[in-house]
Amino acid sequence: MANNGRLLIADDEKVALKNLEHVMKKEGYEVAATQSGANALAYLEKQSFDVVLTDLRMEKVDGMQILRKCRESCPDTEVVLITGFATLESAVEAMKHGAFYYIAKPFRLDEVRQVVAEALEKVRLKRENRSLREEVESFQGKVRILTQDASIQRLLEMARQIAPTGCNILITGESGTGKELFARYLHAHSERSEGPFLAVNCGAFNEELLANELFGHVKGAFTGAGGDKKGLLEAASGGTLFLDEITEMSPSMQVKLLRVIQEKEVLPLGGTQPVKVDVRFIAATNRDVQDMVRQGGFRQDLYFRLNVVNLHIPPLSQRKEDVPLLGYHFLRKYAALMKKDVTEIAPEAMDLLKVYDFPGNIRELENIIERGVAIASGPVIEAVHLPDDLRELSIRTFRKKDGRIPSLEEQEKDYIRWVLQESGGNQTLAAQILGIDRVSLWRKLKRYELEMQ
Repeated sequence: MANNGRLLIADDEKVALKNLEHVMKKEGYEVAATQSGANALAYLEKQSFDVVLTDLRMEKVDGMQILRKCRESCPDTEVVLITGFATLESAVEAMKHGAFYYIAKPFRLDEVRQVVAEALEKVRLKRENRSLREEVESFQGKVRILTQDASIQRLLEMARQIAPTGCNILITGESGTGKELFARYLHAHSERSEGPFLAVNCGAFNEELLANELFGHVKGAFTGAGGDKKGLLEAASGGTLFLDEITEMSPSMQVKLLRVIQEKEVLPLGGTQPVKVDVRFIAATNRDVQDMVRQGGFRQDLYFRLNVVNLHIPPLSQRKEDVPLLGYHFLRKYAALMKKDVTEIAPEAMDLLKVYDFPGNIRELENIIERGVAIASGPVIEAVHLPDDLRELSIRTFRKKDGRIPSLEEQEKDYIRWVLQESGGNQTLAAQILGIDRVSLWRKLKRYELEMQ
């Protein structure tokens, strides 16, 4: 991201768009420009922006729709609406929906420069305040999630909103994406934060052992039960119980858990008197729960009880902006633990990390950095300190989209977009990498409605 901020400009008037794009780039901003409101929404899905400058009236998708999208999904982004049909009513409507400013055409470029500068200052102050708040929370022992990614920031905003409600939550995402960390974050921001947070991996025990872990037992319940044992459900009363890999739970255990959620009481193994419990449940899985419900592998009623709110954590391959941030976080962590003076990641090593797809997600990145710190002989993790397979090839994994396998066309579109990003938007270079001529690339860009550079 450029030092002066990242801008998205949307205007269906080609001349106006080019003028704004030229002026803003001259100011030192990183700019993405489009004549289509629909393309602007696509940009907002894929990238984060500090400020959006958008025409109010455009075909199909207008400026108000872009404004609403930003308020719903990009709370840090400030939106400036520009229109040649200025009315008091439209200005009031824009401000009511959270627009930063409303500019009437014809506008003075100095006015736009000033408004953008003020919007960027507001964005900077919001982020600075959040950073200070998170720093204070970290000193208070609260959970901190490091991110620069817009999608994760939206998840954190939602987490802060739902944490105090006490409703049950289902967290989904691939292994290693940080589901338990999000569960701890929810607990830390809830009204139960002074109570216990207990976690259990439902896939780590057979049915009998899991029942004993969750429900506990009374003396004499089975051979070897020499005394009473309080189960995790009772021990977590007043706090939060995190059920990791919930889809590994057997059907009979699902029935027992459902009863606990409904009746708010637990019966220890071998006991005759149920014990009242007050537990907030946060469950997690790396599997497609809805598909398991359809196939009969997971109870629909339990799914509804747990999935009051769903938080889906994207894989690290979809949040590449976080790779340097997390990489240096793990570098400081393991340098301190190993008492080694390793302070930097070489640019060549960081470039390899940025293009790697991390099938093991954040956990894999952590392991790679830990290894790098361990074998580094000086203050810098060099490319040679990374795993051999990572240095020899850039692994791109095929991931499901919305629970389905993507088509070949979708894969090609994503691959072309990625090559363009890696080549800095240079279509000649991108065509060379793809092994096609520029005309063929142009046709594919047009076919897939990818933004022309």
